[in-house]
Amino acid sequence: MLNVRHLSKRYGAEPVFSHVDLAVKPGEFVAIVGESGVGKSTLLNCLAGLDTVSDGTVKVLGTAITQLDDRGQALFRRRHLGFVFQAFHVLPHLDVAQNVALPLMLLGTPDAARVAAALQAVGLEGLGNRLPQQLSGGQLQRVAIARALIHRPALILADEPTGNLDPETAAKIMGALVEQTRAHGAACVMVTHSQSAAACADRVMRLTRDGLHHAG
Repeated sequence: MLNVRHLSKRYGAEPVFSHVDLAVKPGEFVAIVGESGVGKSTLLNCLAGLDTVSDGTVKVLGTAITQLDDRGQALFRRRHLGFVFQAFHVLPHLDVAQNVALPLMLLGTPDAARVAAALQAVGLEGLGNRLPQQLSGGQLQRVAIARALIHRPALILADEPTGNLDPETAAKIMGALVEQTRAHGAACVMVTHSQSAAACADRVMRLTRDGLHHAG
């Protein structure tokens, strides 16, 4: 599902990370941990084609997204990727249900029942008509997660998905991520500082300046 080979990222002459290799199979959940500032979020952005890479390749479903142009990457993300942003990136002028439904609308496959089920899965049932400014940070995080999962992407990339959540809600969200990965044969890569979140993964990898290594 995901195959990363010799991936490196530099800003000028300054390396962020180098020689990252990673293969994730359908149905597999991988957590990436590491010290703050080591480039975990940058790595996710590179896997999604949201940031350019300095060296190496990223293949998703056999497609080398690092070799696509900007439009090709955007169209590929729209259909096959789900990204949980640490900063939420919800649209303030759309209500909760509309934000969650956005990937389906872009694909031309609206499905109100699926949106309702997604809201229930993350504990937001009954809040579909609220605007983002009426929600707490934790609720906004759950909107972002529901939106990332709504179109059943082949690859889920999650940047600190439980960072703004209380333990009970965090456990529910991790359950939704694991269920999506297992039930639909998706691959999930999550970066996190949370030991309890990482413990839900099949594998835990540690990112350092010189690559990915098995943690523990």
